[in-house]
Amino acid sequence: MKPTFSVRLRVFNLNCWDIPYLSKHRTDRMQRLGDFLNFESFDLALLQEVWSEQDFQYLRQKLSLTYPDAHYFRSGLIGSGLCVFSRHPIQEIIQHIYTLNGYPYMVCHGDWFCGKAVGLLVLHLNGLVLNVYVTHLHAEYSRQKDIYLAHRVVQAWELAQFIHHTSKHADVVLLCGDLNMHPRDLGCCLLRGWTGLRDAYVETQDFKGSEDGCTMVPTNCYVSQQDLGPFPLGIRIDYVLYKAVSGFSICCKTLKTTTGCDPHNGTPLSDHEALMATLYVKHSPPQEDPSPAHGPPERSALISVLREAWTELGLGVAQARWWAALAGYVTVSGLFLLALLCALAVGGGAREVAMLLWTPSVGLVLGAGAVCVFHRQEARGLCRAQAELQHVLRRERETQDLGSEPHLAQAD
Repeated sequence: MKPTFSVRLRVFNLNCWDIPYLSKHRTDRMQRLGDFLNFESFDLALLQEVWSEQDFQYLRQKLSLTYPDAHYFRSGLIGSGLCVFSRHPIQEIIQHIYTLNGYPYMVCHGDWFCGKAVGLLVLHLNGLVLNVYVTHLHAEYSRQKDIYLAHRVVQAWELAQFIHHTSKHADVVLLCGDLNMHPRDLGCCLLRGWTGLRDAYVETQDFKGSEDGCTMVPTNCYVSQQDLGPFPLGIRIDYVLYKAVSGFSICCKTLKTTTGCDPHNGTPLSDHEALMATLYVKHSPPQEDPSPAHGPPERSALISVLREAWTELGLGVAQARWWAALAGYVTVSGLFLLALLCALAVGGGAREVAMLLWTPSVGLVLGAGAVCVFHRQEARGLCRAQAELQHVLRRERETQDLGSEPHLAQAD
């Protein structure tokens, strides 16, 4: 039976910048974060970049009375960094690891080793079925030359599809995390357009915090100008997104962010600003649903975004195939070189030179072969997502031809 009363949900989201041996003042920040979460007693605390399971266990013990249920999402070589603390029992847990997540040879960036993912928690609150998603997408290291754009678009599409297919029985959908995308970036538009999720910063009735809702700001002592790139006033890449199905309505009553320091005016909790949202969910009979159905403008905007994403993935496929072909040529050339060295060693004419060049030649063949295999796999992953987008676009064209209503995600 659908509830007829209002349900309040207080949510905390933070990219914790908890990297062992690299993050500054990590131990102190984790202690103060635990104290703050205990003091505020949110319904949910969703964290990213907790890349120390020991720190998660510390927080779990520290928060056990206030947040009886908790979960750490494991993936990759060093973990997804995602974890959640809940005042309410978690009914179900599932995790999806993104197909593409950067390049293993870009060790200085490290995203590939993390195994970026999305975690899903299902909660039952006073008769409501609440699907809560927490995620962290691939970082953007250069706004001018973003070599990871196609990967982030694929991640946004996989995230949108994951939410679309796992939220069919949910009354409320909530997504929190570091998307590493600006509000008008292609991936962000694709995610919100396909799922119907609404942005708490745009929708809130009462906002208090950093200017323009930025979650990386220059006043934070852990943030450098290099981190902000061409946006010296700050960037907004962390989000609280939500929607409710027909029969329910949801609104963001208040949204707060920290402003370069922790909520008690100490040193920052992280290099990102925390988001604190208060949401209200209530029963809303379908005939009283104030939101109009998606019309031609919304449909046209979504089709435009889908086409742009398809085109961007096509560029990514071409680039991946180029690198795979180059690495393949290097591999074949290396094999010929090894054959020549073997012939020289057997002939005895230049045995010393052949032996000297043998080890680096083997390394070249193995390295180039690994790069070739990786980029061939990357091309297939991009092609898969591109084919899914192509199918959606074809269905939309068929819908237009039939003159029927568009198949878009419905918000409350």
